[in-house]
Amino acid sequence: MSNGAVEGIGVLERAVELTKAGISFVMATVVWRQGPSSGQRGSRAIVTADGAIYGWIGGACAEPVLIREAKAVLRDGEAKLIWLGQDSDFLGLHIPEGVVTIPISCQSDGALQIFIEPVKVSPQLLIVGRSPMALTLSNLAQDLDWSVEIVDGDDLTASMVRPSSVVVIATQGHGDEDALEIALENNPRFVGLVASSKRGAVVLEYLVDRGLSPAKLKKIKVPVGLDLGSTTHREMAVSILAELVQLRASGEFSKPVDSKIALTMIDDVIDLVCGMSVAPTKSNNPFVFEDTTYYFCASGCRSSFEKDPHSFLNKVAR
Repeated sequence: MSNGAVEGIGVLERAVELTKAGISFVMATVVWRQGPSSGQRGSRAIVTADGAIYGWIGGACAEPVLIREAKAVLRDGEAKLIWLGQDSDFLGLHIPEGVVTIPISCQSDGALQIFIEPVKVSPQLLIVGRSPMALTLSNLAQDLDWSVEIVDGDDLTASMVRPSSVVVIATQGHGDEDALEIALENNPRFVGLVASSKRGAVVLEYLVDRGLSPAKLKKIKVPVGLDLGSTTHREMAVSILAELVQLRASGEFSKPVDSKIALTMIDDVIDLVCGMSVAPTKSNNPFVFEDTTYYFCASGCRSSFEKDPHSFLNKVAR
């Protein structure tokens, strides 16, 4: 088995891990290359919403472009084919509709066509309780293709709750406090309690007395659901799902929850030598000049800047 095949399997394994963790991501696949690009046909990489990358698709110039385009694809939810190459590669060619051409300045990177597709993971909704409202919420969420599990309060265990879980406690006065304590053990993404404001205040006060940390208590939304006015018991399910859909649309349920996978999102800066966008990190060849730190996609760009910083800064000024 070739190294490329092994790497491909590793990327697919990471895709499974991210899916189980409830983290949406982008899968990038090299579909065409022109030497001397280090990327190969079939090379794959995963990019998460915060710019974390796993896998390999090409060299120093290709990677920051991939991260930038992958973030846009994940945000917009539409796949795209990008073509990276020199300006001269695109002259006189018919570029098919939908193909995005991106000039790169690194001569050593050759040319690549990369297909970037979003993989949006369905939210994992755990409903605790079996009232008519809970059953209605389950049915409505499944109609939206959410991954739904419904359990009795007495059957709830901490192992059922993941960091990516969205939990709705609908035990409605029958062991609310115990269900909340169990649900919060694994630090889920969201916990909502079906209760009135008055009842919710009593529950929260009890949990404070039980010694739950402020960080955990802050996760509890009570009452859960958008205020739709006077509603029937089953109509409450609509208000709860409406709030969950609103949170998902805002990106709240797409944020990474696994610190081993997630990286802090940092805005890119421009490599003043080749014009590529790069992340301002230690791995991107930082160089301090006149109390300002500049970053470069490769050591060659940094070396050129070191020799004559003013020539590149003057170009920017113009």
